[in-house]
Amino acid sequence: MRNKVTKAIFPVAGLGTRFLPATKSVPKEIMTLVDRPLVQYAIDEAREAGIKEFIFVTSRGKGALEDYFDHSPNLEQELRKKGKDDLLATLQDTNMDSGAIAYIRQHKALGLGHAVWCARRLIGNEPFAVMLPDDVIAAEKPCLKQMIEAYEETGGNMVAAMEVAPEKTSSYGVLDVKEDMGSVVSVNGMVEKPKAEDAPSNLAVIGRYVLAPSVLRNLNEMKQGAGGEIQLTDAIAQDIAQDTPVYGYRFKGQRFDCGSKAGFLQATVAFALAREELREDLMEYITDITQVSRAAE
Repeated sequence: MRNKVTKAIFPVAGLGTRFLPATKSVPKEIMTLVDRPLVQYAIDEAREAGIKEFIFVTSRGKGALEDYFDHSPNLEQELRKKGKDDLLATLQDTNMDSGAIAYIRQHKALGLGHAVWCARRLIGNEPFAVMLPDDVIAAEKPCLKQMIEAYEETGGNMVAAMEVAPEKTSSYGVLDVKEDMGSVVSVNGMVEKPKAEDAPSNLAVIGRYVLAPSVLRNLNEMKQGAGGEIQLTDAIAQDIAQDTPVYGYRFKGQRFDCGSKAGFLQATVAFALAREELREDLMEYITDITQVSRAAE
């Protein structure tokens, strides 16, 4: 019987330079998508997938992120006093129980693989998930839950995957597909950010992983990969040579790259339109500005 996946690593040490000047004082992960910070979407997805322990790999200047998950007694007291029970319930969903959340510092920006390696002592010899809050996925069944259910059948390592335009493969880790079984593909290897002409497929890895502890042992070697960084995809691919299989999982849902301004704006519109109390006003506005734009052409 396989060990259950109950721990997740959230690498959030990046500086968020694409969102300057906002990220000069606000960690990118708590920038608001409608009325919840990016990281809350990841936390909610992890909880629904059965994650019990949340490990954040942070860096200097992320204090606001840590405060976000703490209790706020004064605010909660004010909401109770004013009878705002709905808001109180919403606020309490952001609180994390003592001991459920841990923070590890990544002192040098040496890559995603290094960030994951920083949490190795809290993972031990258990399978674990890695979630990148920049990738927000709208799905009927949360993406990580889909993956963990598939992982319970396959074991090994599993990465979330989606088809991308061939000219965009240089922005992703790309799978070298061994066998395509529909939702699940087995892979021969993974290539980090290949040129379009060198890409083994257009099936790209995005920010959800379910990994065996052997990946952490591979990361101990501190091998530099693309961009001179320690790449997580390289450590996962190394497992194949060590007879631990790697699978890609085509998740059902829509992924938004909230690490880019365009992706963040697209996600804002999509998630707002999904909210009944916002949909009508927003659609009316979008229709109006579309008509004005067409008239001006």
